[in-house]
Amino acid sequence: MAQIPQKVIHKYLRHEKKFPHVWCPGCSNGIVLGTVIRAIEDLKYERDNIAMVSGIGCSSRMPVYVDFNTLHSLHGRAIAYATGIKMYKPHMKVMVITGDGDSTAIGGNHFIHAARRNIDITVIVINNYIYGMTGGQFSPTTPTGDKATTSPYGNIDSTFDICKLAIGAGATFVARTTAYHAIEAKKYIEKAFEHKGFSVVDIISACPVIYGRLNKKGTPAQMMIDMRDNSLPIAQYEKLSEEEKKFKYPRGIFVQENKPEYTEKYAELVKMFQKPEEQGK
Repeated sequence: MAQIPQKVIHKYLRHEKKFPHVWCPGCSNGIVLGTVIRAIEDLKYERDNIAMVSGIGCSSRMPVYVDFNTLHSLHGRAIAYATGIKMYKPHMKVMVITGDGDSTAIGGNHFIHAARRNIDITVIVINNYIYGMTGGQFSPTTPTGDKATTSPYGNIDSTFDICKLAIGAGATFVARTTAYHAIEAKKYIEKAFEHKGFSVVDIISACPVIYGRLNKKGTPAQMMIDMRDNSLPIAQYEKLSEEEKKFKYPRGIFVQENKPEYTEKYAELVKMFQKPEEQGK
């Protein structure tokens, strides 16, 4: 009997230990997991040189399922833990898998200061507009007027644009795509991994069981169609009128620039004050 070829994604999963997973049917987390794994496969990274860190939330379960160096840390503190890993092991590829609430509400200070430092960490934000696992509360990206368990009559807060927040804080690579555009997402994740500095990929995603039901967004398939129809490449988005822009959002690479990276600057500082016999150790 012919043996079924192993799929690329199976090479990197702890499929004999940690499955079935906890994600709901229609959730975008599996799509993002697949794009991350395929990007790593194409870049030929050694799994022993990869660290995946997360906080708390639906997306933050991802490190449980992959066979890298992984750390499932405290709510909102993933970037702080990732910073510690990168400072101690600067040669490693360090990524943070996080949600919109985990990264920009509870972890907001860590997000902006890691961007300000330009430390070489890749932050992949699975942005589904809600706290999914911890109760369905509204998050900083929940659209104004939309419902959550903590805003049953509609959210009155203004929303964060994660990409603008990252750019304003000093991130040197910032991109946005959606879970529908999986091939594009893989390309941006690869570019983010290869970038020397703080990189952010904001991936608009579907939470059909909580956010979708509360806001009557339809089936998971319909939520994917909405991602396709409501997003535009940056060049096309810029041609819209201000009124038209209210109903669309741009996809693409917003920033990609080279600046001094934090761990390299730190190593230079240490070297300045080392005795000659200690240098190179």
